[in-house]
Amino acid sequence: MKLASTIASVSLLLLVILSDFAHGFPAPRALLYRLSKSTNYLTTSELWFNQTLDHYSPYDHRKFEQRYYEFLDYFRSPDGPIFLKICGESACNGIANDYLSVLAKKFGAAVVSLEHRYYGKSSPFKSLTTENLRYLSSKQALFDLAVFRQWYQESLNLKLNRTNVENPWFFFGVSYPGALSAWFRLKFPHLTCGSLASSAVVLAIYNYTEFDRQIGESAGPECKAALQEVTQLVEQGLASNNKALKTMFGAAELGIDGDFLYFLADAAVIAFQYGNPDVLCTPLVEAKKAGQDLVAAYAKYVKDYYLGTFGVSVQTYNQKHLKDTAVTEDSADRLWWFQVCTEVAYFQVAPSNDSVRSSKVDTRYHLDLCKNVFGEGIYPDVDTTNIYYGGTKIAGSKIIFTNGSQDPWRHASKQISSPDMPSFLITCHNCGHGTDLRGCPQAPLSPEGDAQKCTSPEAVLKVRQQIVEHIDLWLSECQNSDV
Repeated sequence: MKLASTIASVSLLLLVILSDFAHGFPAPRALLYRLSKSTNYLTTSELWFNQTLDHYSPYDHRKFEQRYYEFLDYFRSPDGPIFLKICGESACNGIANDYLSVLAKKFGAAVVSLEHRYYGKSSPFKSLTTENLRYLSSKQALFDLAVFRQWYQESLNLKLNRTNVENPWFFFGVSYPGALSAWFRLKFPHLTCGSLASSAVVLAIYNYTEFDRQIGESAGPECKAALQEVTQLVEQGLASNNKALKTMFGAAELGIDGDFLYFLADAAVIAFQYGNPDVLCTPLVEAKKAGQDLVAAYAKYVKDYYLGTFGVSVQTYNQKHLKDTAVTEDSADRLWWFQVCTEVAYFQVAPSNDSVRSSKVDTRYHLDLCKNVFGEGIYPDVDTTNIYYGGTKIAGSKIIFTNGSQDPWRHASKQISSPDMPSFLITCHNCGHGTDLRGCPQAPLSPEGDAQKCTSPEAVLKVRQQIVEHIDLWLSECQNSDV
């Protein structure tokens, strides 16, 4: 019974992760993963807001139901701050109990969270055809946040029987939501006192070779060499015994070799991105030193950890699945790829030399995927995205950027401080994606973002103190100026 309850609790922890990090960013091909269970959420009580479908058309007045959450236990009514936690490229199943809960308690803040349009239960359409996805973009999502913020403030004023009063707002996000947090402060500076942009991927990148290079650096020489040998052996195996090799990894359904090789690359990435490097590297290096079958050792890791404990589904990498236009709990895979294929790219291609991943995961693979899944004429307009937001030259203010040293996504973030936009790098052996809010490991969820399992807890605490000081300063400046 004890074992069963332990397994159940671990599964729930990862569900939280998988629901708080969606495919696309968090889980490399995905970019992040999420969380679940009562102790891991501040609330899971669903609320609904009537949102505008197209914010840029004066003629289209269609609406859709958008899910949101609110947590008021720490709110210092009536003038306490309101913290808006941005949800991203996955279903938003509640407000996770990470370090933001500590901040909310400290500042007496209400916490609200809006599900990203199209994801989870906030789909405007019953079918996700390419035509119906035309309103899925970061620009529309930012406007969603602005309209929701105004509506929520007005609703709060009604509850408190007052008019024309503004609580101080502060925005938070990790990964793609981290970029949205920074971009919101850039585009709507009058609607938030500041933003925390954790592991914020503000730079759209066409060929993201730095991603793989960081994996090699985070792995260290021995683990990197073992992973490179696995890649070489797998490529040879695909040529001689394709089906048997894929079956060995529990991925026989991946008919396209590029999809399979991407799946294997992501399986390694997740260990470094989410603060569990030793789960991958220790058995792999030991197997290499002992002269054992490296492919078998890696297959065990993939099946036991990536597919098992971490809970990724092989179908995430299957282009047949990505072409499915039905609205289901797995729609996030298709939705995030649409954003990748139209706005931001982040094509995780192999560098020209010394790569960890297969060289077959190249630009052509990504472009073919975009065309196969969404049709002709779909490709990422990276230059336009960076012109619109500024990339790492974002001309914003009162934005805090944070990154983890081992995170491959940090090279798409702003890593150099500039006036009114401090940037902090948290350095430790298991400091990955969103360490400032999630602690260590970053998956599964560490309640309240516990940093004690970070190899350098003091590095996390030092950056958190900077975050607290900036939030405190910017909230006070906001209140004094009535912004």
